[in-house]
Amino acid sequence: MNIKLHTPKTLKSGSGMGSIKQFLLSLLATTVSIALTFGTAAIVDHNKKQREKHEIVMMVMYDMYNSLKTIEKADSSIQQSMKIQRQLVEDTTQFDKQMTRLLVLVSGILIDYTETTERIFSSSIESINTVGNVLFTENVAEFYRCRQMYKAQVCDSVLNKMAGAPFTSLKGTLDFDYMGYALTSIGLTKSMKQQYAQCKQMMEVSDEEIDAYRQQREQIDRGSSEDESTDSMINEIIQHQRYIERQKSKLKLE
Repeated sequence: MNIKLHTPKTLKSGSGMGSIKQFLLSLLATTVSIALTFGTAAIVDHNKKQREKHEIVMMVMYDMYNSLKTIEKADSSIQQSMKIQRQLVEDTTQFDKQMTRLLVLVSGILIDYTETTERIFSSSIESINTVGNVLFTENVAEFYRCRQMYKAQVCDSVLNKMAGAPFTSLKGTLDFDYMGYALTSIGLTKSMKQQYAQCKQMMEVSDEEIDAYRQQREQIDRGSSEDESTDSMINEIIQHQRYIERQKSKLKLE
């Protein structure tokens, strides 16, 4: 008995192979499309996180930079006040002449900086996770701890001592303990500068980037210069009033 095997017409015409090929191409296209979709989404998400990370880091570094500049001015005021104190020890007749200058210098020690960035960064787990660097977080926390100590041990302490009007007499002026504040200032400032430098290094932030960010922020915060001008006027008014009160006490008016 002769048995003949018949090839299906679909295979004879090649349409079956064509269907398989078309199916495989379609599957490949779908796979590539899915990969591109998820891959693109992952890239977009990664880039977004990197931008957020950079913005948080720059915000913190800018705050640290401003804090150091403010503290350096206060430290300079302490150093200059000590020099005046030394001049008065050598020549007490300069007391009246140096009094106003001394008061202006001491008022420069009474700094006040905003703690907004510190609160945002320290209290936000999301911000810390976005940065994703434990050492950076620890250094920033140490920097802010030193800054708080500076405010308490230098600024607030000077303010409390000034409440006793120490500069109304030569003795009070010469008894003012600048050395204690100077040593405290040097120690805390050195520590903060180290933390700041380490943060810059580990996050690969240059001085040029910080300067560019500073300029950008200053353009946004246009009212900052007006606030500084207002503060200066207020300080000047206070100094005038203090001078008037001192002179009134000398006149012994009834």
